[in-house]
Amino acid sequence: MQSNSPYANKELTNEIAILSSVFWDNFCSCEFCHGLFQRKKQENPMPQSLAQIYLHIVFSTKHRQPYFRDDAFANELHAYLAGICKKQDCFPKHIGGHVDHVHLLCSLSRRKTVAELIRELKTGSSTWIKTRKKEWEDFHWQDGYAAFSVSQSQLQNVKEYINNQIEHHRTRTFQDEFRKLLEMHSLEFDEKYVWD
Repeated sequence: MQSNSPYANKELTNEIAILSSVFWDNFCSCEFCHGLFQRKKQENPMPQSLAQIYLHIVFSTKHRQPYFRDDAFANELHAYLAGICKKQDCFPKHIGGHVDHVHLLCSLSRRKTVAELIRELKTGSSTWIKTRKKEWEDFHWQDGYAAFSVSQSQLQNVKEYINNQIEHHRTRTFQDEFRKLLEMHSLEFDEKYVWD
């Protein structure tokens, strides 16, 4: 069957060969042109954008108030934080903490910034906590946070570190731990602006 395409008997240039499907739909709907476009799509597939980034995130309650003394409530909070992570396409690997702070180990979506993720975590969980008890209606997280990148080879070590929070805090405060983490990751900080 003879094609009625305007290009059937002409040499095709690279420019014509890579034109978008929108152009072909508006310009020519014959089988020849449609087939050409499909072949070029297969020959030149769209490149993928891939990322695998893990974060260890730490933040405390305002003024380090010990809101999370009850283990059952702390577990509920950790599960709630995990749900927020999942909704942001930042999948949780492990979540824990102590009476006045939380530790989160999670992936970071390539569509999210660290600040955006932490804003969602704090805002969503703070709103939820305030509904749990009347005396918690004035609950707030600290304004700041720390976030550290974690390599694949260190994931298990960070999980174990989070699991051992009770043991860590038998002899050290959250401030002691926070300072140590910042120093370990060579992060400079000013004490005047870290605690709130």
